[in-house]
Amino acid sequence: MTALTRRQGPILKTLLSCPTVLYAHDLGWLLGRRFLRLSHRGRRSGKVRHTVLEVVRFDPTTAESVVLSAWGERADWYRNIVASPPLEVVTGRDRYVPEYRVLGPEEAFRVLDEYGKRHPLAALGLARLFGYPLRGPEAARLEFARSALLVAFRPRS
Repeated sequence: MTALTRRQGPILKTLLSCPTVLYAHDLGWLLGRRFLRLSHRGRRSGKVRHTVLEVVRFDPTTAESVVLSAWGERADWYRNIVASPPLEVVTGRDRYVPEYRVLGPEEAFRVLDEYGKRHPLAALGLARLFGYPLRGPEAARLEFARSALLVAFRPRS
């Protein structure tokens, strides 16, 4: 059982909701490019939905942001963008209509490895929440990357 399936305490719940609250008050830019807000259309309701996601890699040359889906392909936001193209991404001070792609296992492995080196404390959280073998052998980390869903968003060309 991962931490995501356990009951969240009030402190953790408050911390996890902070980025969503900031974006709801047009203050998401305070988070820089560590988070993004994805706007998408509900596949059943047709209503516009907003989901705040942590960015595990940002490439300034292409303005591409990569996120990890906590629930894999079962995440509502992911199922919604598969059913209907994403409407908007807001990250830092930028706002754009995105295109998206799913990363393959080797690229996902590189992204997760870089993330662990750039953000060691956050990577510990990743290890704990998702069972990522942070200090495990390369084969175990590659196996995790094969099972993880990483999605990249960039401005539509």
